[in-house]
Amino acid sequence: MLKWFFKFFRKKKPEAQTASPQEAKKSAELAACGIEEFAKLFDNDDTFVSKQFLCEKKQCCIAYLNGMVNNEVVDFHILQPLMKADPPKEGDLSTWLTETIVSVNESEHHTDLNEMVDHIVVGDTVLFFEGIEGAFSFNTKLWITRAVSEPDNEKVLKGPREGFNESLIINTTMIRRRLRTADLKFCFRKIGRRTKSTVCIMYLQGLVNQSVLDELNHRLDKVDIDGVLGTNYLEEQISDSPWSLFNTLGNTERPDVVAAKLLEGRVAFMVDGTPTAVTLPSLFIEYFQTNEDYYSNYITASINRLIRISGFLLTITIPAVYLALVTIHQEMVPHSLLHTINSARQAVPFPSFVEGLLMLLAFEVLRESGARLPSFLGQSLSIVGGLVIGQAAVQARLISAPVVIIAAFTGITGLLVPRLASATLILRVLFVVLSSLMGLYGLMLGLVGLLIHLSSIQSFGVPYMLGSMPMNLQDLKDTVIRAPWWYMIMRPRQISAKDSVRQSGEKI
Repeated sequence: MLKWFFKFFRKKKPEAQTASPQEAKKSAELAACGIEEFAKLFDNDDTFVSKQFLCEKKQCCIAYLNGMVNNEVVDFHILQPLMKADPPKEGDLSTWLTETIVSVNESEHHTDLNEMVDHIVVGDTVLFFEGIEGAFSFNTKLWITRAVSEPDNEKVLKGPREGFNESLIINTTMIRRRLRTADLKFCFRKIGRRTKSTVCIMYLQGLVNQSVLDELNHRLDKVDIDGVLGTNYLEEQISDSPWSLFNTLGNTERPDVVAAKLLEGRVAFMVDGTPTAVTLPSLFIEYFQTNEDYYSNYITASINRLIRISGFLLTITIPAVYLALVTIHQEMVPHSLLHTINSARQAVPFPSFVEGLLMLLAFEVLRESGARLPSFLGQSLSIVGGLVIGQAAVQARLISAPVVIIAAFTGITGLLVPRLASATLILRVLFVVLSSLMGLYGLMLGLVGLLIHLSSIQSFGVPYMLGSMPMNLQDLKDTVIRAPWWYMIMRPRQISAKDSVRQSGEKI
């Protein structure tokens, strides 16, 4: 089987011992193993294709993985020109092959077996040519990708509709279209011993905080994992506070959001095969900001941000406040309201604490099941299921009507900040437990503990609560409210270490 390759792939020197093809590190040169050893690496793999042919009187062989290559490029730009070519009697065959015959935009010469394997598994075609030591790899990739569309979890009423897909090259192109400057840098690296996933780090040269960029590279260097299939594989390993309920790294599927973060001096990275970009440093206040805020009037955007912040505070405290008032601090409730609540609770077998937990659990079950079903079924299930279960539970005297109202209002306000869904669920239960034990004092203790925890977190050296408690008007410009564009003169402090001035600030 292809024994003729052994003649011109072996060096004229004493034979050296070669490692087994199954070992992680193989021989440094193909001359020691030949094409047969290369083919053994893909033994029992039916997608591996190899074809022998003649270029004049010289033996040739190409190898690739079926389904990963563009067959037209292989047929019309590699095979056909070589079969019709007449190799020169003298001169450099490598130069003749890559610059005269094969018309492919990218080609590399390899003598290392591992490099050939790395290229063939990503869709390149490897060519062995008699008289040339080693082999050539040609770019013949053809990966089917999803069309560019608006992300389902980041829909906007006003603004661009583009969202990332699973192709890293397409994603970087969408960012490049928005930042047309040579300062935009894309740095690629491989992570994952088996997947060898491509990770792209992007930043703006004149704005990036170099210490943040160096820290990111340092943490990625220490990642030792066999496979990376998504950004979360890396997020959990490089995050500052992996045990916290709050993510110290930002996530988005929109190229305009990434471009805006880069303009503030932040760093972003993406993993090939996933439509999500990770931005850092990330601040707590960013949970309440959306990209639509910057495409709308600043007054409307500011009001919407205040509503989201209020919704977050209400969704984590309303059940706890209700439980504390009806069980421990009844003297703080108006007599008529307290009488109505007690009347509704007559014949209900469970205490208020159990009622609250059951209704919160039921709402989360409906929300999660609705999210996993197709959109037209999920919405119907959430609405109809909530109405039917709530009404049936009240009529059966298993749950009181006030608890159903509290649970519904809690769930609705929680939908204002969907990225905090997991954190709000845990905080609700924690505050309910504290309120059942100590009333409003327990709730206040929980809120103070939450504030202390958030204040102690950092994201790549930047305080997590930076901007949430501004000390002057300039710091307030893009936090709980959004100031007019002509007022946002400076970039966020402690994020962009260079060129902190964004614009002149003169009103036209």
